[in-house]
Amino acid sequence: MGQGVLPNPPSGVFDGARHLYAVRVYYEDTDLSGIVYHANYLRWFERARSDILRMLGIDQRAAIEAGEGAYAVADVQLAYKRPAKLDDDVLIETRCTAMGAASVTMAQVATRAGEVLAEASLRIGFVAPNGRPRRQPAEWREAFTRILDEESQQ
Repeated sequence: MGQGVLPNPPSGVFDGARHLYAVRVYYEDTDLSGIVYHANYLRWFERARSDILRMLGIDQRAAIEAGEGAYAVADVQLAYKRPAKLDDDVLIETRCTAMGAASVTMAQVATRAGEVLAEASLRIGFVAPNGRPRRQPAEWREAFTRILDEESQQ
């Protein structure tokens, strides 16, 4: 077999200030009842947030390796509305709703064909290697400012 065209890893897109990231429910995502295990929504939300960082040019790995710090979830509220099931296509929508010197607040929604499955509101803080809050790098704050959802500020 030849080395033909190789697929790209999953990636999201920006639609204005919204970031959209698609996932599919696989067997491994479900529990014994055949619905998505609750913790997997957190994993999907994290993948979407990691994709946002990558798309904004924020190299969190380089910051970690340089001893500067990394983002960590400081607070999360999560509400489950409807179950997702095997082979469902789920869309994760993320909006940045506020930004501080050391943190970003985001709203995330998981939907299936427009139906809300789960909603999360969370604050991600930039922390030094010792775990203490640290001001985000200026260029990172600038990147987040470009996608800050203006409607959330009113």
